Amino acid sequence: MTATGTRMPAEWEKQDAVLLAWPHRDSDWLPILEKITAVYVELTRRIVQFESVLIATPEPAAVKNCLSTARIDLGKIRIAQIPTNDTWTRDFGPITVLRDGKPLLLDFGFNGWGRKFPADRDNLATGRLHSAGCFGTTSREIIDLILEGGSIESDGAGTILTTSACLLNNNRNPHLNRRQIEQALSEYLGARQVLWLEHGHLAGDDTDSHIDTLARLCPDDTILYVRCNDPEDEHDSALQQMERQLRQLRNRSGEPFRLIPLPWPEPSYDEEGQRLPATYANFLIINGAVLVPTYADPADTTALAAIAEAFPGREIIGLDCRPVIRQHGSLHCITMQIPQGVLP
Repeated sequence: MTATGTRMPAEWEKQDAVLLAWPHRDSDWLPILEKITAVYVELTRRIVQFESVLIATPEPAAVKNCLSTARIDLGKIRIAQIPTNDTWTRDFGPITVLRDGKPLLLDFGFNGWGRKFPADRDNLATGRLHSAGCFGTTSREIIDLILEGGSIESDGAGTILTTSACLLNNNRNPHLNRRQIEQALSEYLGARQVLWLEHGHLAGDDTDSHIDTLARLCPDDTILYVRCNDPEDEHDSALQQMERQLRQLRNRSGEPFRLIPLPWPEPSYDEEGQRLPATYANFLIINGAVLVPTYADPADTTALAAIAEAFPGREIIGLDCRPVIRQHGSLHCITMQIPQGVLP
């Protein structure tokens, strides 16, 4: 990308902070609020070892008290009183690009993953954070397009990886076809190449196959992806087709990607017998480390080793996300990185 163009940084580039939206009683987390809050406390503890945390919550005093009780240093934490429907900041938080070398917060529309869930407060959260001064003088631009952060992956050099099941779904932007979506990704994110996966899904996933549940762009033209090794599993055929397509993808130089498979955890189910979308692809990259969702599963160790292979020199930290998948998401879904240069 040119210095005067638009570029969406890769997640592994330097960051100022990670944005979280704290679980609260007026959300779907209520039945397991204590358990999910413990996950957020540990997540915050891990992140502040490397960078700052920005927290949106309708109850700032309660969150501050919770973190103080856990003896977490509040010096690297900013808490803003922002109402939210839920906590999936990956999908309603700002998507940051560099335009003319300066960070710009893109505020895309969020409609609850195709109007599946209430999203009126979440859709306004980025604007409210900006109005509250949380992003300093960094500009915000409202984009008339439904786009969730979990639906796209950027290598920081013009390649965007996504899935057709999500971006071409009629519940997002029914007036736009594939070519028009690519034009929008080029205009807003600086995409020079859009790679579409046509296969792959997770049972229990409400996002219509977000890419961050299936395959992740990593440094040095590497892709970490989920592989199902159980022929009896309902996902086996679709994920085999996804793997074949990944082998056919090429970077902008025409070379194949280096592919590293992630293991397949044992099936998890909720109280009603619905399968939960546990995936190791939903990891979070921060300064100097990668936080990886774990599920008290025999495959956890293999997953940590695979991610370490893709991110040499970074600390690989597992975080028990069994409470998170109870609401059909995981670690990456509840976080949004804020690239360097955004915060005051």
